[in-house]
Amino acid sequence: MHKKLKAVFLDKDGTLIQDIPYNTDVSRIKLMPETILALRRFQALGFRLAIISNQPGVALGFFPEKNLTAVWFELKTVLSNAGIQIDGFYYCPHHPQGKIPNYTMTCGCRKPAPGLIIRAASELGADPCCSWMIGDILNDVEAGRRAGCRTILLNRGTETKWQLSPNRIPDFIAPDLLQAARIIGSV
Repeated sequence: MHKKLKAVFLDKDGTLIQDIPYNTDVSRIKLMPETILALRRFQALGFRLAIISNQPGVALGFFPEKNLTAVWFELKTVLSNAGIQIDGFYYCPHHPQGKIPNYTMTCGCRKPAPGLIIRAASELGADPCCSWMIGDILNDVEAGRRAGCRTILLNRGTETKWQLSPNRIPDFIAPDLLQAARIIGSV
């Protein structure tokens, strides 16, 4: 039996890129200042990288699901040009109060549910116990913990509810993605 790999699962909006709600205009996608250095550090530590993102704008009727292909291509291209390989882009297009019937539902893939992380780990051959989920809100933390990962909350001021429970307490809190990479490299 071959050894399971380790991964860092990353929220997209507010973690890797600036958070512009419901944005699919690739000209407006801007990496956070520390993204390249942090992702290079994760790769140097031997982690596979996957983006895990709720995209309720599909269900809410703000944009069609096909627009996410352009977002994924843009992110993959920009990061690839910087020498970073993103191994997967996993997103949930659902929302329980959606306006588009095919996407209006409660599902197992919308964070804080762990479905996207579990799927990504399986497809990438990554062991969740050796992996991390990093995001800027507690739903990211909860999804990671429920999937069996360790977690880091980026305290960027985007979490507004602070509803704590055992699954919503991060293993670490960092001010940005580069500090998260330093934490992971030191444990």
